[in-house]
Amino acid sequence: MPLVFKTQEQCRIYLNYFIPMIIQLCGLSGAGKSTITNAVKSRLQANGYQTEVIDGDAYRMALCKDLGFSMEDRHENIRRLAFVAGRLSSHGIIVLISAINPYEEIRLEVAKTYKNVKTVFVDCNVDVLLRRDTKGLYARALLPDWHPEKISNLTGINDRFDAPQKPDLHINTGTSSVKECTDKLFDFVTSNWDTISSQYD
Repeated sequence: MPLVFKTQEQCRIYLNYFIPMIIQLCGLSGAGKSTITNAVKSRLQANGYQTEVIDGDAYRMALCKDLGFSMEDRHENIRRLAFVAGRLSSHGIIVLISAINPYEEIRLEVAKTYKNVKTVFVDCNVDVLLRRDTKGLYARALLPDWHPEKISNLTGINDRFDAPQKPDLHINTGTSSVKECTDKLFDFVTSNWDTISSQYD
C-alpha cells in the first residue's frame, strides 16, 4: 500500500530519514562561514529540515585536537569532519561543514567519497578580512618574523589556499550582506534537496 501524506511537511519529515546531503563550505578565516551556516541551520530547522553544523573550530578542540596545521594534518582534519558528516547524512540530516578547508584535492576527495556533496566557496577579499580581523589572526600573521606572537601558517597570508575551481555555489561576503548570503545559501540547499528528493517520488 503506498504511503499517503496529508501535508508537504509530513512528506519532508519522512524523506529526511533517507536523503543524504553534505554542504562543504570553504573560505578564509573571518569570511563569515560560521555566521552564515548557523543562520541557515536555524532557517532550515524552522522549515522542517533536519540540519546539523560541523564547525571546524569546535571540532579542532575535541575530535581533532591532536592535529597541527601541516598539509597532511589539514587533510586529516577534513577527512574526520567529512566522516562525521557522512554518518549524520546517512540518516537524512543535512550537514553543513564550516571549515577553512583550503586544499582542492581534499575537497574533491570528500565529494567523491560521500553522496550528494556540494562545495560552497565563501569568498572575501583579504583587504576586507584585514579590516575585520575579529580574532586578531591577521595582525599576528603580519608581525615580523622575529616576533614571538607571529603566526606563520595563517591560510591566505603565509599558507596556501586553493580557491575552488568549480564551486557549486560562490558567495562573496565582502560585497553582500549577511542576509543576502544567508538567503543565497538557504535557497541553494533547499533547491538541491528538492532535486534530490524528486528522485524518490
